[in-house]
Order: sequence, then structure tokens, then C-alpha cells
Amino acid sequence: MPYVPTQYEPVVPAAVDTGTVDSTTVLVVGAGPIGLACALDLGLRGHSIVLLSQNSRLTDGSRALCYARRPLEILDRLGLGERMVEKGVSWNIGRVFFRDKTDPVYSFDLSPVKDQKLPGMINIQQYYNEEYNIEALEALDNVDIRWGNKLTSLEEADDGIVATIETAKGDYEIQADWLIACDGSSSSIRNMLGLNFDGETFHDNFLIADVKFKKEYPTERHFWFDPPFNPAQSVLLHKQPDDVWRIDFQVGWDIDRDEIVKPENVTLRIQAMFGDDVEFEFEWISLYTFNCRQVDRMVQGRVVLAGDAAHIVSPFGARGANTGFQDTDNLAWKLDLIINGQANGSLLKSYDEERSPAARINILNSTRSTDFITPKSKISRQFRDAVLQLSSTHEFARGFVNSGRLSLPVPYLDSPLNSPDTDEWTGGVAPGTNCTDAPVMCGNKRSWLLNHLGWEFKVLIFSGAGQFTVEQQQELKSLANDDIPVSCIFVSEDALAGETVLTDVQGLAAERYGIGAGGGVYLIRPDQHVAARWRELDSGKIRDAVQRATGN
Repeated sequence: MPYVPTQYEPVVPAAVDTGTVDSTTVLVVGAGPIGLACALDLGLRGHSIVLLSQNSRLTDGSRALCYARRPLEILDRLGLGERMVEKGVSWNIGRVFFRDKTDPVYSFDLSPVKDQKLPGMINIQQYYNEEYNIEALEALDNVDIRWGNKLTSLEEADDGIVATIETAKGDYEIQADWLIACDGSSSSIRNMLGLNFDGETFHDNFLIADVKFKKEYPTERHFWFDPPFNPAQSVLLHKQPDDVWRIDFQVGWDIDRDEIVKPENVTLRIQAMFGDDVEFEFEWISLYTFNCRQVDRMVQGRVVLAGDAAHIVSPFGARGANTGFQDTDNLAWKLDLIINGQANGSLLKSYDEERSPAARINILNSTRSTDFITPKSKISRQFRDAVLQLSSTHEFARGFVNSGRLSLPVPYLDSPLNSPDTDEWTGGVAPGTNCTDAPVMCGNKRSWLLNHLGWEFKVLIFSGAGQFTVEQQQELKSLANDDIPVSCIFVSEDALAGETVLTDVQGLAAERYGIGAGGGVYLIRPDQHVAARWRELDSGKIRDAVQRATGN
């Protein structure tokens, strides 16, 4: 049976009847994957959250289907990663085909760095991510999910915003210190603020069919350019949970949008691809036209934009939701410190300084993929076809093949939060870059390095036997007395009383972080990004780096 979206009871707050102004610390608008993740991150930090959804049910269809490793690491920090991976379909191999050739002209491996907790990519329908997130939110007393509540207007003030909310039983007002707009590509909040959303609409369409086959196919990403079953167009196939497969057919610009999505017409396309005797059931059919657009600034006073409300990309490369999760990962810890009085409001400027350039890079990569997949001129098509022809026999051409460069995290190499003159070696994980995972032992238990990082600033100290003194340990204790929480994690051969000590049993942590015989020190931000690193321990430098990374 096709998936039936979960339906929730619309919420009518008491303020509708009393006429009083409701209040919350953070108002999150939009209960898609990004709004839900944002609410969960801030909710787990203990803040009062109201989450608004103008709808009362989950989405249907696969939609945001592909989750890359970095977003999975973010969801794992929020307690959802293992469940996502268990349900999802993990894959690393992608193959590209051209015309009628049965052998791929190009293949790639998403996970060249092995021995990490989470896979390079999983496929899982968007509604599963939403279900898991909602269950986690419903367990928090400080989070109020309001289904069937639509924000219709807002007023800004120096100390927050006042929003008017529409329900089935009447309107009410809510005052919030902060508003986070996660209300998607057609964001009403973006429109209310009168923000430009500049970019490009691509004159092409893709037809999505989620189908359940009777026959099994490889758990890989297969992409065809100009195949016999869809001439002069492209097709993408990959697997989802529940034996459901997603097929994306490129169908061009001048189409009858009503006719093309009729099941009988989609059936003809699937039969052309798999044979007239193919057995399948439809789960979902949709049609999309893609855009690449971005707002000028993601921070507008007490209103912050995240996900598709701030930037949208074409779906090639799975950059939409994956980028949005990295927005909320960057935003939540900064807003947490500001709300708690541990950082001033200027820290929020770094959210825009880090995530806006990341959005531009994602749009650039997405645009390049789109131009390769849907060439706009005769010479562009000739170049693309020549690249694909050569790729089957000439390795140099394979680097030009672009069926959607898959989502990778964008490092914040020029971030103002990185401490200057602290990057004392090459290799390893540079300041501004997200941390790389590695297997470790914690006591007698197998563990993963990233599970010990995040939520607060961590000083990650690598030391050999006998290198770390009691005096140094005492010196680090002073960091805990500062206003901003900082804790220490040791990767060491020594047992240190009262400290978290990890054993680098395979040597992969030291290798991946560029640690030599003399050891090394990393300062890790609450979002698992490197703020600074040094060859030698110096608590004064650590304190200065923490102050810089918090805007103090």
C-alpha cells in the first residue's frame, strides 16, 4: 500500500479565546526537515520553542531523499542518526551511462575515507526523517508544535518580534525574542520582509516517479545521459527503503503539465525503460522545475532565515536539505550562547558570514551540474557528449563528467571566528573545517570520535605516553571557570583521573588530524568545526581562541 502521510490534530492555543499575547523565546516557522531540526537542536539546549506548521500532516513522496554524511553527523548529534541509517538505504557507488552502452562510462565512490561511523550517503524518504524528528520533539516539555497555525504578519522590534497567527478558530498574537524562518522556497516571511531572492530559473522539468518493483536492482545511483528509453534527455534511478525506487525523468520545458503526470503516461516511460512486462506499483508522482536563488543576508534583525527560505538549488547533487541542516547546525549554538548571555548579538553576524558563502558555492556547483545535464546550446551539448564518449576509455575526461556533484560540506576557511596564526601545520583538519570521524575506544567500549564532540567547546588534546603533566591538567581546569563552557577530551595512552580519555586503537584519529610524535591540540566548536589548533598546549591561547570564536 502507498504511504499515507500522518495527520495531526490542528492546535488552537488558549490565546485565541483569551485575547492575550502568547510568548516564547524562539518561534520557528515551518515544520519541514529544516524547521524540525532547528527546533530540536534549540529544544535539546533547553530553550522555549514554538514551532508553527500551517499544515496538519506530513509530506508525501520521497522529496528530500538523499542524506550525505555531514548532515547525518548533525542528525546523529541530535539523536536521530542511527535510526536514519538503520531505516535508510546506504550507498557509496554511483555509475553514469551514456546512450545505449550497457557498461558505465564513469563510476565513483562517495566514501574514499573508510572507518567512519556513518555512511557516505543514505536514501530515505523525507517523511521518515520528519516522523523521527517529531517524536523527539514531542518528548520535550519546552517545545510546543502547533499544527494548522499560519503566520500572516509580523512586526519587528529591538527586543524581538510580534507575529499574528491564523488558526481554524481565530487569530492570536505571539511575541518571540527570535524568529527563525524555515518556511521553504516560497517563504511568506521572506516576502513579508521584502527581501530579494535573486537567481535563475532553469527552463527544464523533471518528472519524479516513486515506484515499488517486483524485481530487485543494484543499490547504487544510476544516471543515464540520452538513453534509448528517454532520447536526448536524462534519467536518474536510485533505491529507497520499503523496496521503493525513485526515477527522475528529464522531460523538457514545453510540456503539458497535467498530461505528463497521469499514471498511464508515466507507465509508458517506465515500460520503455524496463520492458513491457515490468511489474510495479506507484507510490508518488510529481513534477518539478528547478531554481537557484539566494537572499542577500540570512540575518534580518531578530529574524533569521534558514534552508530553502534563504537559498534554493536544483536537486542535482542533493544539496537542498543537506545544506539546510548545516544552516541550523551553524545557527543553533550561536543563538544558544546569545540567549544565555554568554555571547553578544554580534555573534549572529558570523552565521551569515559563514553560511551565505556556503550557499553561493552550493549554487555554483548546482548550476554547473544543471548546465552539464541540460546543455543550453549546441556547442555545450557537443562538449558534454564528447566528454561522455571519452570517459569510457580516457581517465582525464572523467573529471568533467557532472551528473550532479554530490553534497559536500563547505569549510569556513575565512571565518572571522577562526583564530589567526594558530594553524601551525599542514595536513589534518584545518580551522573552519568540520571534524573527521575516526574509531576510538572509551574505556572498554568501542566508540567514535565525533560522538565525544559537539554541543559545547571542546579542547581535543593528543598526547603520547607521559607527555601530559599534572600541572598542565590543573592549568586546563581554569578553562571550566570561564563564562563559556569548555571541556577537554584526551586522545592518550595515559589514564588521566577525572578526564575523558580516548584510545586511538587504529591510529586513524592521529593520522586524520595530522598529529606527529609531539602531539597536538585542537579547539572544536559546538558544531564540530575546528576553531583553532596548536602543536603545544597553552591555556591562554585556548582562552583567547574561545573568546574570538564567541565574538567576545
